[in-house]
Amino acid sequence: MFEASELRKIFMHDHPFGFLLEVVLRTVIMFMVILIALRASGRRGIKQLSIFELVLIIGLGSAAGDPMFYDDVGILPAFVVFLVVISLYITVTRLSDRFVKIEKLLEGKPLYVIRDGKLLMDAFRDSGLSQDEFFAELRLRNVEHLGQVRTVLIETSGEFSVLFYADDDVKYGLPIFPDELQNKLNNHGNCDYIACAKCGGVRSGKDVTKLPTCAECDVCEWVEASNARRVG
Repeated sequence: MFEASELRKIFMHDHPFGFLLEVVLRTVIMFMVILIALRASGRRGIKQLSIFELVLIIGLGSAAGDPMFYDDVGILPAFVVFLVVISLYITVTRLSDRFVKIEKLLEGKPLYVIRDGKLLMDAFRDSGLSQDEFFAELRLRNVEHLGQVRTVLIETSGEFSVLFYADDDVKYGLPIFPDELQNKLNNHGNCDYIACAKCGGVRSGKDVTKLPTCAECDVCEWVEASNARRVG
């Protein structure tokens, strides 16, 4: 069992209980400072934050958190940190709006990862996403196979922009649901079309007597391609 002195140390360390009122006051002040700082930084939603803005939030979080409950950290120095960081943010934002090179340096640029229903492997590797993560994002947008998709662009915010083929233009493509992806072909499978399980490249399967190595990604894993129309 803990003694009373040990419990007091766990809950309050060396501070008197009256310090709790000071913590409340510090927290209210820093909370208001955070609201004002975020209001000054613009109207973007959390999903629209750039890497630069995330760094801003993390930095402000540290500057705001310490003065809330550390009695040896003054509020005024933290306030100065906020002023400097927000001033830098506004300055750099205006520079990036004026100079394209600075904008690209800070924000990056959109990344095309699918064109004409096929993964662009070099760009896909640059995205840092695994195939499972990427396909999960597409499934959430009611994509059943890559032949339904004309273009996928990963925006600088990390959001996906997806352009679909019209129903009459849907092509054969790589199915992206787990059960179908795992159903690899052992031979040509008497399929009209087959799709590379890695890059999504599609070729005829009618005259294939032995599954080939994909010319795009050097992988010999194929599944039956689908041309189902998009639902929803």
